[in-house]
Amino acid sequence: MKALVLSGGTGSRLRPFSYSMPKQLIPIANKPVLERVLDNIRDLGVTEIGIIVGNHVEEIAEALGDGSRLGVEITYIPQESPQGLAQCVQLAQPFLGDDDFVMYLGDNMLPEGIAEAAAEFHALRPAAQVLVAQVEDPRAFGVAEVDATGVVERLVEKPPVPRSNLALIGVYFFTPAIHQAVDSIVPSARGELEITDAIQWLVTDGQTVRAQEYRGYWKDTGRVEDVLECNQMLLDNIERRVEGEVDDQSVLIGAVVVEPGAKITRSFVEGPVVIGAGTVLEDSHVGPHTSIGRDCVLSGTHLDYSIALDGATISAVRGLHGSLLGRSAAVTGIDLASRHHRLVVGDHTRVEVAA
Repeated sequence: MKALVLSGGTGSRLRPFSYSMPKQLIPIANKPVLERVLDNIRDLGVTEIGIIVGNHVEEIAEALGDGSRLGVEITYIPQESPQGLAQCVQLAQPFLGDDDFVMYLGDNMLPEGIAEAAAEFHALRPAAQVLVAQVEDPRAFGVAEVDATGVVERLVEKPPVPRSNLALIGVYFFTPAIHQAVDSIVPSARGELEITDAIQWLVTDGQTVRAQEYRGYWKDTGRVEDVLECNQMLLDNIERRVEGEVDDQSVLIGAVVVEPGAKITRSFVEGPVVIGAGTVLEDSHVGPHTSIGRDCVLSGTHLDYSIALDGATISAVRGLHGSLLGRSAAVTGIDLASRHHRLVVGDHTRVEVAA
């Protein structure tokens, strides 16, 4: 089996970050989403991975290299413009050949892994198998109508009146039968080759398509709110580890990770919190549910339920909550301890918080 990871989207819902970095590289609990995706795939014993890449190919390739650091072998497959998930399968056909494969959206988080779904696919080997989850409003998703045995009877992309609450969640298992399907469909009304149409083609052709309901935690990290929620969930599972320097006037409570080279002075840190290597924390209060990247500087700051990316600087700003601060962003202000401020600041951006 091989793997196909889709990482070519524009990330419009995560702007301003997606202007300067691919959304799949945004770190959650200080580890990029895309690396977590590759970890899940490697845990299946799958090491040949094709990654569909768009405008951010250089940055993704710089972050992942040839995959050897992660124990996999990566082939980059360029996509000039996003034209649907089924088009990605077409582009990857020379890489995939006649192998079965798992297709995984590169901005989806499934921390508990997909081993159970892979085992079911190997045991039953339908033409295709989709992962689904119950959602409150299926109208924003591809929706599967499934019989009592798990066989898919019908798939509809973003139906205005859904007949099921089972949404496709971005992980698919395919046999080579999918290649004929994607070559047999036409673009949808929005001008894209929909993977739901290709899978429906298999159903109409009389081939077996199965759905497995995923009951673990799942999140599409396409919005700032989703990134912060996912960060909170992952931080809830960390264990305390202090490898940096903490002075006698500082207090660390609970699950706090201080990476090597970080320095904490006269500060209060309430876990779960991750503080990246080389970061300096002075006269500040951090946490809970906060991730601070590498080489950041926080001075006179109160920050919780937030993410600060590598190189961010925050000084004299108190009351930041639910914020996402980009790489090398600089935020300055005055003592705002009595107020909660939510900031979304892009890479290399300077912001002054006024009273």
